[in-house]
Amino acid sequence: MFKDIEEQQEDTINDESTKAASVSEINPVEYNREFKRLYDSTFQVLFRVAYRVTNNSEAAEDLCQESFFRLYEKNMVFPNPEEAKYWLIRVVKNAALNYAKRKERERKAYQRAFREDHRQEETGEGLLVKKETSEEVKSALDKLPENLRMVLVLKEYAEMNYKEIGRVLGISEGNVKVRVFRARERLAILLAEAEQAAAKGGTNVS
Repeated sequence: MFKDIEEQQEDTINDESTKAASVSEINPVEYNREFKRLYDSTFQVLFRVAYRVTNNSEAAEDLCQESFFRLYEKNMVFPNPEEAKYWLIRVVKNAALNYAKRKERERKAYQRAFREDHRQEETGEGLLVKKETSEEVKSALDKLPENLRMVLVLKEYAEMNYKEIGRVLGISEGNVKVRVFRARERLAILLAEAEQAAAKGGTNVS
């Protein structure tokens, strides 16, 4: 899984350039051993990213399992475990974003059909930031633009550094730092506004 193989075939998934090798070129026993090591070392990181985007533990686990299945099914080969981890994070990130967008469309369609109170649909499991549950932070973070929200997800949930985030998102390390700064600044403003609103009118509980 993590070695150079001659005559590698090109495979494109989610517009990402990846490497695949035929079964005959791979030692099945060694591949399975390396695959298990990769699974054990990266699953929790992938799950945190997927869960933060979907706010659904079952969906997050399914998306992670699917990403590993795609890698294994195609006998994909990477130069090293880090490259495999970055590929998996990209796949999970894209899949989670697609899932979230689909569920949002379904939610809006449901509301239009049954005229449900919007606030009733927003009570999630909450957001875990620095191991502290905060419904206010979750709500504020969800209001950030996708490009700002994702850098915080990767930094706080996947615990990745600026360089690693840049590799996952395909942007420079400097650009990552700018986005993180802007995201935190915007988040602070949103939290302050929410606190002021709560102080004035109280918190409505559905």
